[in-house]
Amino acid sequence: MGLTKIKRRERIRKRIRKTVSGNATEPRLAVFRSNKEIYAQVINDLNGTTIVTASSREKDVNGSSRLENSILVGKLIAERSLAAGIKSVKFDRGGYLYHGRVKYLADGARDGGLKF
Repeated sequence: MGLTKIKRRERIRKRIRKTVSGNATEPRLAVFRSNKEIYAQVINDLNGTTIVTASSREKDVNGSSRLENSILVGKLIAERSLAAGIKSVKFDRGGYLYHGRVKYLADGARDGGLKF
């Protein structure tokens, strides 16, 4: 019997987190994707602090589709990160495939000016 979808994602997530760790100069951009919404955080793992956040639940984000919302969340997290003085991040896809909404969020963040 194989792994469930959630256990498989957790296993991949732990494997990613072994190598991807944020610090003050280059924090980690973590993505969480639910069936309906998408969330992004910029995290300094050395202090254990979240620097900036963005999600598709905010009033600023009102696209017509989930993919469009992902792009808007990426641009919003980039805008807030640049305002906080962060130009470069390490991308943590959170165990999800780099495809669909996760990829669109990353593309939106790159369009917004973040480097990773």
